[in-house]
Amino acid sequence: MPDDEQVHLAAEGFRMLADSTRIKILWALLQGESSVACLAELVGAAPTAVSQHLAKLRLAGLVRGRREGTFVHYSAADTHVRALLSEALFHAEHTDQNLPESGGDSSQPHAHAPAPTAAG
Repeated sequence: MPDDEQVHLAAEGFRMLADSTRIKILWALLQGESSVACLAELVGAAPTAVSQHLAKLRLAGLVRGRREGTFVHYSAADTHVRALLSEALFHAEHTDQNLPESGGDSSQPHAHAPAPTAAG
């Protein structure tokens, strides 16, 4: 059984992913670093809204910021974010298309889960 702190942090991470704009922001950041203005254009949201989402994602440890002068360039925090988002989208695809589970060890991420790409 995971300890209470692990459970709390996992729940907080899932809570942060419970927003379609945040999922789009994370997807974009998995392609590489980006600024607030670029992310706003990519996800179709106002820069102020994207800034607020980024602040929450940063507090949850899902994104990082790198300051360069007056600009901040954001990126996904680590490879766990890629795996988490890929698995969530893989699950959503299977649920949406009523596809069967792939089989095997369900505790391991799916090796064939679609990796986030710029084309996706």
